Amino acid sequence: MLLDAYASDPAGGGEPLSAFARAHLVPELAARPQAYSVLAFDGEAPVGLVNCIEGFSTFACRPLVNVHDVAVLASHRGHAIAEQMLALAEIIARERGAVKMTLEVLSGNAPAIKLYQRIGYAGYQLDPAMGTAQFFQKLLPPAPGSE
Repeated sequence: MLLDAYASDPAGGGEPLSAFARAHLVPELAARPQAYSVLAFDGEAPVGLVNCIEGFSTFACRPLVNVHDVAVLASHRGHAIAEQMLALAEIIARERGAVKMTLEVLSGNAPAIKLYQRIGYAGYQLDPAMGTAQFFQKLLPPAPGSE
């Protein structure tokens, strides 16, 4: 429900999750030991979600953690929920021996950028003369029988 609300938001692409994703996401994430999630609740109701997926830094020869999703219901934004979830995600990343955490954010999502910068995230660069890293994607067709 939280990820579907995020996907439906302009910051998440403005399209709800597919029926396939809604049906398979939780068991598929649960089957991956390199993935973990942090949830926030208001009483019994879930209001926030951070999905993290462990990768590997070849330069450091240690794990890294990519923050793949940060979602807070619109009704609960502005209450430091994302900040608290990211703090817990960082504790877990440190426990896993991660050398760094990464995330991507749309350039027009000013509130998220302000939060990420305030809690220590910055643009990625190795040599300032080479500039900052850019995020690219290449969409692939589904494998036969996977959807």
